[in-house]
Amino acid sequence: MLGITHLRHIGLITPVLNEQADFYEKIWGLDKVSQDDHSVYFRGAGPENHILSLQAGEKSGLHHIAFGMVDKNAVDRAAEILASKGVKIVSEPGYLDEEGKGYGLRFVDPENRCIELSAYVEMHTTIWNKKNVDPVKLNHVVMNTKDLDMIVDFYTNVLGFKVTDWSEHQMAFLRCNRKHHSIAFNQDQHASVNHIAYEVDTVDEVMRGIANVRKAGYQEIWGPGRHGPGNNVFCYFQDPAKFVMEYTCYLETVEDEAEWVARVWKRVPHLMDQWGIAGPPKPETRAAMAGQPDPGWVNAKELV
Repeated sequence: MLGITHLRHIGLITPVLNEQADFYEKIWGLDKVSQDDHSVYFRGAGPENHILSLQAGEKSGLHHIAFGMVDKNAVDRAAEILASKGVKIVSEPGYLDEEGKGYGLRFVDPENRCIELSAYVEMHTTIWNKKNVDPVKLNHVVMNTKDLDMIVDFYTNVLGFKVTDWSEHQMAFLRCNRKHHSIAFNQDQHASVNHIAYEVDTVDEVMRGIANVRKAGYQEIWGPGRHGPGNNVFCYFQDPAKFVMEYTCYLETVEDEAEWVARVWKRVPHLMDQWGIAGPPKPETRAAMAGQPDPGWVNAKELV
């Protein structure tokens, strides 16, 4: 197995870079690490160098998803394993020319998502300027897929993730450590970003986050509530580029790997929201989470 340790960050392409950047810094609770004319990087309250990057582009889409590895040797070994399995590596192992530096590689999965594996990325040691809501890190990302079985097979048998749970045959929740899921896939008509979840420490922070976003003129599109799969508290919003993002806390952990057996959850209202407040997502919410078809931006010759 590749030895992926954790979810680091997500990169998004946005046609409204400045508006998007203002939202995450002034409303959502992230701190800007660096900015130029084409990109902005944001950190959370945790030590990870950045948990979100925004890249200017003509239309919204996924730029890349980054996962951590233990060290340089693990990255090099991953490259060998991926190449032996016919995976297209678009950026060979090397020292990264991006915020946080580090050593890593990039490849594309079967639906042309760009995935980064990295080690030795610079960590923050400075004190976080505490707010009334402090997103600590990226908790999980959910992607839409045209072929659930195919993509689950790739992420488990090639990348080494494990299936924690299923939501019938509609969603698969995959883990790379003890957290219930770092990435999940939802069956849809096309590949795209479904939503991005930012972890806060308590349900109080989730509620304060809701208040902050409401005061800025945005309205939640689902929640607050508490999921069945993962048992986490949730509330979902849309940002200025129409990506769906979530405040979440209390995600379930897998205490005993040897004993864990993936469960299949029924898609019924009281398991989508155990509190019975939010209920199942409305059609408008599902449409927002479906997003627009994202064919991927990486070509075979060049990685920008």
